[in-house]
Amino acid sequence: MAKTKTQLTEFDPVWDKIITEAELAVRDEPLLGGLIHSSILHHASIERALAYRTSLKLASGEMSEQLIREICDAAYADDPLLSLSARADITAVYERDPACHRFLQPLMFFKGFQALQAYRIGHWLWQNGRQDMAYFFQMRVSEAFGVDIHPAATIGKGIMIDHAHSIVIGETAVVGDNVSMLHSVTLGGTGKEEEDRHPKIGDGVLIGAGAKVLGNIHIGHCSRIAAGSVVLHDVPPKSTVAGVPAKVVGAAGCATPSITMDQLLGTQ
Repeated sequence: MAKTKTQLTEFDPVWDKIITEAELAVRDEPLLGGLIHSSILHHASIERALAYRTSLKLASGEMSEQLIREICDAAYADDPLLSLSARADITAVYERDPACHRFLQPLMFFKGFQALQAYRIGHWLWQNGRQDMAYFFQMRVSEAFGVDIHPAATIGKGIMIDHAHSIVIGETAVVGDNVSMLHSVTLGGTGKEEEDRHPKIGDGVLIGAGAKVLGNIHIGHCSRIAAGSVVLHDVPPKSTVAGVPAKVVGAAGCATPSITMDQLLGTQ
């Protein structure tokens, strides 16, 4: 079978795998053929596919798909880290989410991944002095996905946002690499402060569903925050916190809680 993508000058295992899975998906479900061709098989690179999917999701009567796609294309051309982060995010979802069986799924169907990639474009706009357009992207991500991430927030790569309903991440929040969070997580402030007022999440942290992390506090690397917790103070690295207000209840239980996704408090 002839390849449906142009020959790449560099090996791109994530994109190659997505292409292979897309071809199989069309074979198995022909009714999705048009969608999968337009979203994946029609494109020569993952950057083009990401730009297309983001523009398709964020377009509205206020701004056309074409204009949004041009912005996304410009962002991916300017900053290679955007697509590298997307590849890491896809891999993270595939490795950590038991409901994800193919690399194809986050790009096509998972709103947590899609919202995160749209945020990344908004963050690029913010960094390039286009605050109003960045706010537009934030608004449309919130409307389309139920995820509200301020474009000034800093988020690392290899992120999994599972289910992603009602995620809120504030303006001065920082999220490290290889972080996993579930639905209804808030990284917010504690009042009307206008300066550095949001949490700093270390690498490899697991944040359970419904957890609220509030204020300019630091969550240490490879820690766990139990579901439903309200965290108001710094959390030491490699520890587990739980409760309202949250307190340290033990060690993290493993070296990489965001990867193992083990949320049982008794696990040591």
